Amino acid sequence: MENRPRNTAPHWQHAAYRIIFESNTPAGRAYDIVLLVAIGLSVGAVMLESVKEIRAEYGPYLHAVEWFFTVLFIFEYLLRLVVVRRPLAYALSLLGIIDFMAAVPTLAALLLPGSRYLLVIRTLRLLRVFRIFKLGHFMGEGEFIVDALKASRFKITVFLTAVFSLVIVIGTLMYVIEGGQHGFSSIPESVYWAIGTVTTVGSSSNITPATVLGQTLTAVLMILGFGIIAVPTGIVSSEMTQRSAALPAFKQARCPRCQAEGHRPEATFCWHCGEKI
Repeated sequence: MENRPRNTAPHWQHAAYRIIFESNTPAGRAYDIVLLVAIGLSVGAVMLESVKEIRAEYGPYLHAVEWFFTVLFIFEYLLRLVVVRRPLAYALSLLGIIDFMAAVPTLAALLLPGSRYLLVIRTLRLLRVFRIFKLGHFMGEGEFIVDALKASRFKITVFLTAVFSLVIVIGTLMYVIEGGQHGFSSIPESVYWAIGTVTTVGSSSNITPATVLGQTLTAVLMILGFGIIAVPTGIVSSEMTQRSAALPAFKQARCPRCQAEGHRPEATFCWHCGEKI
């Protein structure tokens, strides 16, 4: 609200601000949807351009598309700076920095080849979807999850410490049992294998135990992996259940100004527009 243009600002500036920064109007929602589509297309072009076969056949076209969206986003960023009351405050905000970085890689590519692939940072701008579809009231649920994670951090820390100790011990044993001739050339390499095995994602290196004892230890570690994955989920779920039982229901009252729902019981002002409820 503090970035809204001054009352003395031209009418076009207020109109542009409502379209660019507010999604509770048809024009504002349409603007944000078009912006999200443009972001998705620009990121898709960068991803396709990284494929060798596609780059060889359509490289010039994808490069032209990339520059088109870069110019578009630069213009859109400058327009945001023009319509806000405090341009510097917006430029230094999180979304302002993301908007700026959405264009920098293409320009930097003129000096540093390859840096334009950092354009995938534009995907962060897709966070605006929360504003478009008015999912802001889910921030309360987000805070609920964060509180549960904070309350579980000591239990999870102890659990991760135990897992860390386990993979070190198992990795060291595998190094002793298998030796370098079977790929376990060092303890760090063996610990890396143990981490991939216990998390059930596997290891990128071609390390396979060849001895009966090593294979038995691997089987035990795989079985333990299923239980290990479930433990943090159980810890956090238990904490969330306890907090959910003690948490009063959200207010169902609508904001008289923007019609937003989902206010916390202790809320005095609307989470979306700041109006008193």
